[in-house]
Amino acid sequence: MRRNFREAVLNRRSIYGLSNQSPIPDDEIKDMIRFAVLHVPSAFNTQTARLVLLLNEEHKKFWNLVKETLRKMVPEETFPKTEAKINKSFLSGYGTILFFEELNTVKEMQSLFPDYKDKFPEWSEHTSAMHQFALWCMLEDAGFGCNLQHYNPIIDDEVRSTWNLPDSWHLIAQMPFGIPTEEPGEKEFNPVEERFLIFE
Repeated sequence: MRRNFREAVLNRRSIYGLSNQSPIPDDEIKDMIRFAVLHVPSAFNTQTARLVLLLNEEHKKFWNLVKETLRKMVPEETFPKTEAKINKSFLSGYGTILFFEELNTVKEMQSLFPDYKDKFPEWSEHTSAMHQFALWCMLEDAGFGCNLQHYNPIIDDEVRSTWNLPDSWHLIAQMPFGIPTEEPGEKEFNPVEERFLIFE
């Protein structure tokens, strides 16, 4: 669609009805993620973001892993509702992006700049958030619907083991995407005057 930036931000919404169809070839999805990894900023240019794209059976494997993890934790009588939500809003999609942060780099920066030691983990989270937002807007602009999930830390060890990822990769968020099967709900806004001050 190639909206301008403001239009892309305006149209980014949480979509909880996803189909397993794609409006673009897989290579374009991969290029989109490469672009974000290369060009989204990070504090001190630490480049701590690590992303994993799951498509086809790997995407399904991930959400089935989430379901089986939750099955052990959620009361049996309420699990069908949990399962239905995962099936409709996440597993039903076309793919999933996993967002990680590389903790070894964070620790290295903490030792190099001890005066900022307490801030590097926080700045790392900022880096991940910017990658999430950038890709959410780009995927929406391409015709996808997306939502953002946080099943970490209960799935972290199993995810690293299943996909043979380094122990230093810290899972931050999961973004399932697919062609929308429903419209987003009405968005509510708190008064901007309470959230934005101007001094001239």
